[in-house]
Amino acid sequence: QVQLVESGGGLVQAGESLRLSCAASGNIFSIKTMAWYRQAPGKQRELVATLRSGGVTNYVEAVKGRFTISRDNARNTVYLQMNSLKPEDTAVYYCNVDGTYDSGAYYIKEFTSWGQGTQVTVSS
Repeated sequence: QVQLVESGGGLVQAGESLRLSCAASGNIFSIKTMAWYRQAPGKQRELVATLRSGGVTNYVEAVKGRFTISRDNARNTVYLQMNSLKPEDTAVYYCNVDGTYDSGAYYIKEFTSWGQGTQVTVSS
């Protein structure tokens, strides 16, 4: 299967920046979509940003102009650059990747994997 490992969360003050990373490992054959979600206390998980294989990006309205999703294909890593952070950005951030992997004997299967989550806390 494919595993995701996140890093980069932390505690910052409003207006500061953070960059989250999410590295995928395993017998990855192709990656279709990479995305970041977040879940604040008492709220549902929401989609923050997506990056599709063709390079198309989408952002939730609340982060447009402040967050940037990008990827390093050679490292199978997705990043979320977060600038001008606000207290309302406080949440646990999760990466999500879907694509295909080699399950053995060149039998290609689809996968969707989640990272373990990383806490982002923005103080006012």
